[in-house]
Amino acid sequence: MTYVVTENCIKCKYMDCVEVCPVDCFYEGDNMLIIHPDECIDCGVCEPECPAEAIKPDTEPGLEKWLKLNADFAKSWPNITIKRDSPPDAKEWDGVADKFEQHFSPNPGEGD
Repeated sequence: MTYVVTENCIKCKYMDCVEVCPVDCFYEGDNMLIIHPDECIDCGVCEPECPAEAIKPDTEPGLEKWLKLNADFAKSWPNITIKRDSPPDAKEWDGVADKFEQHFSPNPGEGD
């Protein structure tokens, strides 16, 4: 099992999860974070820290797409271990439907 970051992180990109991760398995994209599934130790401390509730265990049904996306982009996005401010309009994007199709960016973020 691993944890995965899902659609609701897109354009919210809260970083509360990053600072609690004991193995630094978060990677930063332009407008979302992902978890490297091979580095995640399944401790679950990140899940309750996400204000957007975008982190889920991969045992939940229907998350195959997100597990693949997390694994694929962990290869090219930079590691992030330090919490920074979320985008100023993050709360406006929390809960918006269909963000992946309309707003996902494959571009890397800054990282540490």
